Amino acid sequence: MAIDFEAIRRKVAELSGEKRSTGSSQLWKLEEGTHTVRLIPFKENDGQPFKERYFHYGLGTRGFLSLKSLGKNDPVQDLASKLWEENSPESREIAKKLYPKMRAYVPVIIRDKEDLGVVLWGFSKTVYQSLLNIMLDPDFGDITDPLEGRDIKVKVTKKDGFQHPFPESVIPRGKQTKLHEDPEQIKTWIDSTPDLDEILKNSVKNYEEVEKILNDWISGGESDNSVGTERFGSSGSSNSDSQTETGEKNTAYKDLDDAFADLLS
Repeated sequence: MAIDFEAIRRKVAELSGEKRSTGSSQLWKLEEGTHTVRLIPFKENDGQPFKERYFHYGLGTRGFLSLKSLGKNDPVQDLASKLWEENSPESREIAKKLYPKMRAYVPVIIRDKEDLGVVLWGFSKTVYQSLLNIMLDPDFGDITDPLEGRDIKVKVTKKDGFQHPFPESVIPRGKQTKLHEDPEQIKTWIDSTPDLDEILKNSVKNYEEVEKILNDWISGGESDNSVGTERFGSSGSSNSDSQTETGEKNTAYKDLDDAFADLLS
């Protein structure tokens, strides 16, 4: 029986008081440069290698999961829908900013940091589309296949004025490779894919909390941390940071990639 080195690493970390929490440490924090990663299918999936989640952003607080995407009543999306139905240019412009923004996630192994084990990579709609198009290309196919898939080269850059780096391009490697030469290691990695909902649990708010955030935003009682978002009759985000009533820091972001990178940091 092959030795489970990943389990040994976890035990060493636990004994030394460094056991990873089910939080931001299980998300890939991008660093500038070109990184080679391998996408891994979620342990439990419906044939889809990626998972989508929708977030509200720019309401005077850090992003939070849309209640609508969780199958619950969502006052923000309800307001957005009503504004859209009003069919005026102004109301529809506000509605667009209130609708939740999508983020896609996939487990990955970072080739030069395999000792980290499996982490989750969260990315924008643009990167998501690029990865889906690669998989639809008959020359590549299922790049997540543990035996016949392909590694992906991710070029990460940071623009002037942005707080966080972001993926500039994703390119599949030229040849098929195994996730790992050891079948037991492959099984270990696939079995240890992080629980996305557990990681995002601190981004879930109840109806009353969301309703208060929305009312504060409408009344202009909180600052806005979205990109160019305007409240009803007030100006958009400034270039400075501010504090919410709970002491939570609000930051003016350059775009949604920059904002999402800060979500669970």
